Amino acid sequence: MERMRVRTDLALEAKESFEGSDTEVHGVVVEEEYDEERDIRLTRVQIVSERGAREMGKPMGNYLTLEAPGMAAPDEDYHREISRALAFYLKELMGEEKERSILVAGLGNRDVTPDALGPKTVSNLLITRHLIKEYGKGVMGTECSNMVSGIVPGVMAQTGMETSEIIRGIVDQTSPDLLIVIDALAARSTKRLSRTIQLTDTGIQPGSGVGNHRNCLTEESLGIPVIAIGVPTVVEAAAIIYDSQGNCEQMPPHLNGMFVTPKNIDETIKQLSFTLSEALNMAFELSGEA
Repeated sequence: MERMRVRTDLALEAKESFEGSDTEVHGVVVEEEYDEERDIRLTRVQIVSERGAREMGKPMGNYLTLEAPGMAAPDEDYHREISRALAFYLKELMGEEKERSILVAGLGNRDVTPDALGPKTVSNLLITRHLIKEYGKGVMGTECSNMVSGIVPGVMAQTGMETSEIIRGIVDQTSPDLLIVIDALAARSTKRLSRTIQLTDTGIQPGSGVGNHRNCLTEESLGIPVIAIGVPTVVEAAAIIYDSQGNCEQMPPHLNGMFVTPKNIDETIKQLSFTLSEALNMAFELSGEA
């Protein structure tokens, strides 16, 4: 029987679709780390060839996936540990520690709760660009500081513009060194909803998880490095039926293309937005050496 294709934004799940999980995909390197004390699993998926990119359906680059089963619980101490781990891996993708001008874009629709992760994360960030430009780096209490700016571009139904058009205009005018985009994702497995964070240096195609393809935000399209951070908040109905029945042949036609989200998504998005913003604030701190 042909392997069921359920939409997912997670490179880890794309790799798992070639199961067993031990199955090798040409041009794809997978490494795993597990922090038993904090119960955090990190999976690195590196797509190193065009063939691997075609088979995975993902661009070439690095994909880091943090899985933490306790992340769905409202435990502030545990979420702080998640933030520390996320900040560490984000710095890894950012590369050499140095002063940068960083633009953070919170993608999604603030009025649709499962899609509001990006906007809410940006609203919790420590924004510094305007302060540093007005008063100098000394206002931050250090002579070595990143300039951080943020934008919530909304969605096309609200603005009449592609997200990429808005972001490109801001990049052209403000000349940041790095773009970080935050977005809600779609998962194939219900077990990963609100319990998984994916980081990638390949950029992002907004809306792709739910089949609403928009122009991509990548280094090639914008001229600066783009890091994407996402958390799956929705899952396709077909995946739920497949999980419970082992196939989705009997799925009612009206469920085709339907996406669902947990009933406590309001509380979850609020908690996750603080977790992500805390990690970003930590990652943007410099050691103090210029």
